[in-house]
Amino acid sequence: MSTQSSAPRSRNSLKDITKVFGSGQSNVRQFGILFSLIAIVVLFQVLTDGLTLSSGNLINLVSQYSYILILAIGMVLVIIAGHIDLSVGSVAAFTGIVVATAMQQWSLPWPVAFILGLVVAALIGAWQGWWVAYVGVPAFIVTLAGMLIFRGGNQMIGNANTVPVPGEFTFIGAGYFPEIGPDTGYNNLTLLLGAVLAVAVVVAEWRTRKKQAAMGSAEAPLWVSAVKVIVLAGVVLYATILFAGGRVGTSFPISGVILGVLVLFYSFIATDTITGRHIYAVGGNKHAAELSGVKSRRIDFLVMMNMSILAGLAGMIFVARSAASGPQDGLGWELDAIAAVFIGGAAVAGGIGTVAGSIIGGLIMAVLNNGLQLLGVGADRVQVIKGIVLLVAVGLDVWNKTQGRPSVIGFFTKKRKPPQDLHSPNTVPAPEPTITEEVPRPVPAGEQNR
Repeated sequence: MSTQSSAPRSRNSLKDITKVFGSGQSNVRQFGILFSLIAIVVLFQVLTDGLTLSSGNLINLVSQYSYILILAIGMVLVIIAGHIDLSVGSVAAFTGIVVATAMQQWSLPWPVAFILGLVVAALIGAWQGWWVAYVGVPAFIVTLAGMLIFRGGNQMIGNANTVPVPGEFTFIGAGYFPEIGPDTGYNNLTLLLGAVLAVAVVVAEWRTRKKQAAMGSAEAPLWVSAVKVIVLAGVVLYATILFAGGRVGTSFPISGVILGVLVLFYSFIATDTITGRHIYAVGGNKHAAELSGVKSRRIDFLVMMNMSILAGLAGMIFVARSAASGPQDGLGWELDAIAAVFIGGAAVAGGIGTVAGSIIGGLIMAVLNNGLQLLGVGADRVQVIKGIVLLVAVGLDVWNKTQGRPSVIGFFTKKRKPPQDLHSPNTVPAPEPTITEEVPRPVPAGEQNR
């Protein structure tokens, strides 16, 4: 009897362990990408003798790559909807030069210039979205034209020169949490932010279990939730100590705060709103979505316009960090954003992808680029290595899907049916086919004498 019950128990234990990674296949795959990020961080931490996870390097990492991660948030929605946007770097540069010129030559206050930048980016997005959604020109062609138009517009407005911005504007790109409260040796606001995030991890898991209990769905064992909470909260608190323990005057970057707010907001939009579900529906099967009542043109217009708004925001953050806008701003940004989205698990054909996965993919590229720079690898070799990583990541994804497996992690964690033992008492025999008696068809009165 013990031999017969050990196999189901072991299978249930494996199933419980996989629940640490999430309740769905997409969550499992998302954690698989996260494990790749952790492996890369550990590798460079060893190769750089601990420089990768130093306070100064982490602060610079977030500050340097926050604008690329912001672009990845918008790009994943565009790719989920089945499009691509090649103009984000040029739109960011054009918005940056407009804002810098407005403050430098028109003497606009920086908050007014910031709002002006968002309006300009929204108008650009509406222009490109109109061509894609209502004229029917493919997004690849529209944004390729936009890349040329707004790159030229950047150089026309700035006369191919660098335009500086006022010091107060640099706060959104180069600012940090201020020092307040008692002297604890750490930045107190960063410590407070980390504590709030750790509590949020606990509360989110508790609410998930409460919702599952209310709906009567299967719950993971309590120890699984405990492991998940301990690991995630531990990572948050460790990162908090690193960010809060930087040199005096530095802490968690303001651009990182903006990025965090955008991640939470767009994750909610993508997963918990009707608009988000419509974006996935259009990307998965546009014609079926239209038959279901989804207004695909409106969705296409919105995702293109939203992308340009986020590109404008990323451009202003970069200008604020650089303290000036120049003609070379935004070069290659669209490639980094697209790479982050595909490494994060989005499908080339659309309909698949997550905001969190894209952020993790962007962090993989950022840590890879940062680690290679710390090792003194030349810029030419860095580009080669990044290209190989992108090609291998997407190639593995395509190969696994052709084999009928959503991902490598999904292959190792999917449930496999054990061989049936006909002599086991737990085996349910197949039901015997039932024989139904044929009822004779009534004969009409005119045919009875024939």
